Amino acid sequence: MSTPTTASPATAPAWRSPLLDLPGAVAAEGADAGTAWHYGDPVAEQRALVRGEAVVDLSHRGVVRVSGPDRLSWLHSTTSQALTGLPAGTSTESLVLSPTGRIEHDLHLLDDGEATWITVEAAEREPLVAWLLKMRFALRVEVEDVTAQWAVLGEPSREPGDGGGPVWVDPWPGPVPANEGGAADTASYAAVPTPLHPGAERPWREVLVPRAELAARVAGRRPAGSWAAEALRVEAWRPRLGLETDERSIPHELDWLRTAVHLHKGCYRGQETVAKVHNLGRPPRRLVLLHLDGSSHDLPARGDDVVLAGGPERAVGRVTTAARHHELGPVALAVLKRSVPVDAPLFAVAGSAAGEQRRPLAAAQEVVVAP
Repeated sequence: MSTPTTASPATAPAWRSPLLDLPGAVAAEGADAGTAWHYGDPVAEQRALVRGEAVVDLSHRGVVRVSGPDRLSWLHSTTSQALTGLPAGTSTESLVLSPTGRIEHDLHLLDDGEATWITVEAAEREPLVAWLLKMRFALRVEVEDVTAQWAVLGEPSREPGDGGGPVWVDPWPGPVPANEGGAADTASYAAVPTPLHPGAERPWREVLVPRAELAARVAGRRPAGSWAAEALRVEAWRPRLGLETDERSIPHELDWLRTAVHLHKGCYRGQETVAKVHNLGRPPRRLVLLHLDGSSHDLPARGDDVVLAGGPERAVGRVTTAARHHELGPVALAVLKRSVPVDAPLFAVAGSAAGEQRRPLAAAQEVVVAP
């Protein structure tokens, strides 16, 4: 059986969920360390998620609370999303970009009218809190790392919750909104229109619960591990920070503008790159879904090379997340050079990132971001 392929370049903080004590639990590695990879039957767990009958332990995610009267205007000015006047209870997503437009943080964000709740990847919690504290200046905002008090559960639902605690509903894949003048406030780089986007079939939300109540909140429910959740995320073309991203990633090449970037808001760090790429051309790389040869027990790992079939073994891209889907079989998200033809036969070379024996797996690409 292949090992988990959700390893992140950064090391997740040490945390062991009490849900790892449930029967059949097998611990995940990498970005999901501290929670379960699966509970003994990942295929059945996927199917239960599709039916809306399972819950996923995301208690390794970081939780940040921002309060104060200036919180939304401050976050509006420092991140990629329009947040001024965000209605209470509205879920959205925003990115923190570098001065050159590279993706640094992904914020799952919900304001409850009194404070803004943000969840982030485990490894991003401390860097994000440090950056937010540095950016406060004289504004009336308070930044609290409340990860020790609050845990996250993932559920296959788009319901906003019942008032029992903050609930972030994933906006992916949109649809792309329009302003009063009819102009799009963001953009889609996908090869299919929003109604046909596979992400439309994946309801998802993050429910914040008091950490002390985590085990009780899951009691009597079917747990599903990160194997199942990641396979459905891959199917939905949903990018994830630290997996689909590297130090060069810009939002356009992952089709991340559609939910996380507002094109007509005021200035923010990285805006020049966002506008330039959007107005003048296409991104240098593009996200694809790879359908992998199912005759092998191998799965590529994050960072493994993608090469053209029949030519010199020169990398034209890299695998970002690989998974075994309950219907599609072995699949992977990958980022390729934009110049790679959409009909080019490819190989994902398992073992190449780790310097192991190279094991090429035939891969047929499904276009996600149009070249």
